[in-house]
Amino acid sequence: MQDELKPLIDRILSGDRDAFKTLIEANQRLVLHVVYKMVSNPSDVEDICQEVFVKVYQNLSGFQFGSKVSTWIAKIAYNTTLNFLEKKKVPLFEDCSADDVSLENLSGNQITPDEIMEGDVISSVLHEEIYQLPVQYRTIISLYHLDEMSYKEIGEIMNLPEGTVKSYLFRARRMLKGKLSKKYQVEELYS
Repeated sequence: MQDELKPLIDRILSGDRDAFKTLIEANQRLVLHVVYKMVSNPSDVEDICQEVFVKVYQNLSGFQFGSKVSTWIAKIAYNTTLNFLEKKKVPLFEDCSADDVSLENLSGNQITPDEIMEGDVISSVLHEEIYQLPVQYRTIISLYHLDEMSYKEIGEIMNLPEGTVKSYLFRARRMLKGKLSKKYQVEELYS
């Protein structure tokens, strides 16, 4: 796959705009995933995604093929979003554990067991609960489960050792399980 991308990158570096458009199209879902899991405002997400691809273009000549192009782009997306969050003073980790997670009830929007059975409702519930996790945890869970990245790739993107990625993924899953079990009866989720 990397060998297939080298000619594309060479074309981009020689000024081929269509080649860059191809690179953007191949990676826009991944970039959107990384940014959206960290930032909720749609206009901020759009601005950050544009900034990511500007940085990709500006730094493409320095790419050494030491990792996957997608991993390199995801790392740029992650770091760009972190910089945005630091400027906004958003905490990256909240002090919470699975044992002390408190959730407010959905006011007037209680989901019935019949509705839970519908796949789109389950997906919606999961996405909402994942978004309630601290930024680092929801990013790791998304990269691992939704983008199917390895611990090593996630570690490269987030500048974390593989063991830390595994630990954070475990904590994220535990927190998510705690949130779901407090909010929903087991029968509602699995019946």
